[in-house]
Amino acid sequence: MYIKHINNSKKVAFVGVMAAIIEAGKLILASIPNVEVVTLLCALYGYCFGLLGLEAVYIFIIIETFVWGISTWVISYLIYWPLVCIVFMLLRKTKMDNRLLYALIACALTFFFGILTSLVDIGLFSGHFDNFFKRFMIYYLRGIWFYVVHIICNAVLFVTVFKNIKNRICKFVM
Repeated sequence: MYIKHINNSKKVAFVGVMAAIIEAGKLILASIPNVEVVTLLCALYGYCFGLLGLEAVYIFIIIETFVWGISTWVISYLIYWPLVCIVFMLLRKTKMDNRLLYALIACALTFFFGILTSLVDIGLFSGHFDNFFKRFMIYYLRGIWFYVVHIICNAVLFVTVFKNIKNRICKFVM
C-alpha cells in the first residue's frame, strides 16, 4: 500500500472510485471488440497504488459478475487482472522506467490472456480432455484476429500513455 497519509474510510472510497473507473472504461469501449483500457488501468493501479490497486481490481471483477453474470470468463478474470496488477507492482520495485519494457510486458500479459481464456473455455465447456490440444488450437486460432487487435491496442496504449499517466499519478500519491 503506497498511500499512507489518508485514513481508512478515504482508502475505501478511493478503492471504490478506482474500481468504478475501470468499469466505466470497460463499458465505454465495449462496442469495439478487444479494444480496452482495463489492462492499462490495472497496471497503473498496481504500479502506483500497490495493494489498494489490487483491491480495486477484485472489486471490478465482482462488479463485472453483477453486470454480466457468472460464466467461465470469471475464472480468467480472477487470474488475469490481479496478475497484471501484481506484475506492475513488482515492476515498480525494480525501478526500471522504460516505456518499451512496459509495452512488452503488457503485450506478453495480453498474449497470455488469449491463451488463458481459450484454455479455460475449452477445459470447462467440453467436460472431457481427449484431443484437448487440437480443440484448443482450433478455438484459439478461430479468435486470433481478436487477440492481435487486443495486443496491438495494449502496445499502443503502453507505449504512448502509460509512462506519462504513471508519472502524474505517482506524483499525486507520494
